[in-house]
Amino acid sequence: MNRRSSILDVRPKSNCGFVRGFVWVALVGFLCVTVPPARSQGESNEELKETVRKLAGQVQQLQGRVSELEGNRIAEMSSAGLASGNPPEMGPAISPGAPSPASSPVPAQEAGHSMEIPGGPVMHIRGFSDADFVGTNQKGVTNTFAIGALDMFVTSKISEKFSMLSEINFEAGVDNGMSVDLERMLLTYSANDHFQLSFGRYHTAIGYYNTAFHHGTWFQTATGRPLLFFFEDGGGPLPVHNVGMSLTGTVPSGKLDLHYIAEIGNGRPARTPQNTTVQNSQDENNGKSFNLGFYARPDWASGLQFGASVYYDHLIPNALTRVHEYIPAVHIVYITPKFEFMNEGVWIRHQVDNGGRVYNSPGFYTQISRQWAKYRPYFRYQYVNISATEPVLADIGRQDGPSVGLRYEWSDFAAFKIQYDRNYRRGLQDCDSVSGQMAFTF
Repeated sequence: MNRRSSILDVRPKSNCGFVRGFVWVALVGFLCVTVPPARSQGESNEELKETVRKLAGQVQQLQGRVSELEGNRIAEMSSAGLASGNPPEMGPAISPGAPSPASSPVPAQEAGHSMEIPGGPVMHIRGFSDADFVGTNQKGVTNTFAIGALDMFVTSKISEKFSMLSEINFEAGVDNGMSVDLERMLLTYSANDHFQLSFGRYHTAIGYYNTAFHHGTWFQTATGRPLLFFFEDGGGPLPVHNVGMSLTGTVPSGKLDLHYIAEIGNGRPARTPQNTTVQNSQDENNGKSFNLGFYARPDWASGLQFGASVYYDHLIPNALTRVHEYIPAVHIVYITPKFEFMNEGVWIRHQVDNGGRVYNSPGFYTQISRQWAKYRPYFRYQYVNISATEPVLADIGRQDGPSVGLRYEWSDFAAFKIQYDRNYRRGLQDCDSVSGQMAFTF
């Protein structure tokens, strides 16, 4: 995804450069005026040496004074900025480039507003949001307009090796109240292409979609995420968020362009309809989750990516013994600026400790779209099948069905989407819904 930004230099300007230039010009003029006409060879040499010594002393004094003036000027500007909590000036946001809606957003989603404290890091802010309408024939659900999350994406280059990013979401709940969620917060140390270590809260690298598309709906072709990758508080079956450490990098592999992923974190709690939070500050047990994966982006097929991962954790549901959780996942996607074809499969395996029962829950989705000028029609089919006696995810059940939609690029930074969904649900009424979405970035 191509992303360009322009940030005005807001460092304090100084007249010291002019002073230094004036000093040198004055010295040259002084030499021309004060050097006497030629006399005898010995007398001329002695007088010239004495003159040079005097001028050298004056130059040192003037340079010292210029350095002192520069230091005082910068100190005054820094003190004023820190005292007010704001930098001396603000540069406007300039973001002329827009990525393809199907492109995989990389961590460098920079651009946007910038703030700078002299001598310190520069913070960049990029915003995403959407406004929606949903109509459905599902019993107990009303047709409604809704505002989507206001997603503030913040990045900063702290030093040559360290950088940070965060996503702060302002969200409306089903009670019509507003809340604030810190969706991602990562400090990353990038030693080189082979070693990039991150600390904080991140999107778990299970499959492809979860690390390619985050909370900005403007990047997604469809109005929402596949069922498999719904967020925890939206009823999703996967541990989409995690808190811990993540290590990624490339593996020397020639034209295969192989990458590795290794993650360790708190994992998720023993999920029930009442407990879908992320373990941000307290793990419910001493065990930690692990996720290992590889993916390749071969040079000989631009736009192609395929890979696999395995996630492990153990959970302790209410009134039950420990449950071992294994989640293998595979994906193959092919994405170009005009064409998108995504396929992912996940197998959620829960095994009750001490030789207890094993529960296997499969899920997959496939999505295809094609861009014609400003129009991108798309189709998705998705499937999740979880047993009604499953100890952790029983409330999800079996759901599957097709989605058909159209995305219209209204402008470079705003898109309108309309989508029809048919959802077949085991033991519940099948339902149809139509949704419209205005997604934008700013």
